[in-house]
Amino acid sequence: MRRAIGMLCTALLLMAGCDDMTQQPKQTNYGPLVGPAAIPGGIVDFGDRPSAVPPLSAALLQRGQERYRIYCTPCHSELGDGHGMIVERGFPAPASIHIERLRQASSQYLYDVISAGYGRMYSFADRVVPEDRWAIVAYIRALQRSQHATPDDLSEAERGGLR
Repeated sequence: MRRAIGMLCTALLLMAGCDDMTQQPKQTNYGPLVGPAAIPGGIVDFGDRPSAVPPLSAALLQRGQERYRIYCTPCHSELGDGHGMIVERGFPAPASIHIERLRQASSQYLYDVISAGYGRMYSFADRVVPEDRWAIVAYIRALQRSQHATPDDLSEAERGGLR
């Protein structure tokens, strides 16, 4: 009995140290610190089209390679075969960029997939600016070409160097 009274007194002392939390100052939903939400990057207004396709150049491919290595390699790998580092860590493998369906897909389709995502791939619109998306698409096309090149793609002089 004595022990129960001691525990009750201790509990009352602890509760006496608490204040009435309903009287604390707090932020209201319409207070001065709350403002409109920031608009995410990469959002295209209704009716607007994405940036124009830039002309193919060595600088564009170099920029595309740099951006591809940053954003795409963890999943798709350096070769684009879908065996990136995250796949080695147990995540599902993405599609290889070398499958026939993606080799035949338009560049606009690849741009749109980077922008809006597809399947398990999430949107990169808030991470990759439109000009860099086109650079990545150009580099993907170069990767696809590099893995499926034939001697017929070379000129006579270049074919002579193969022998």
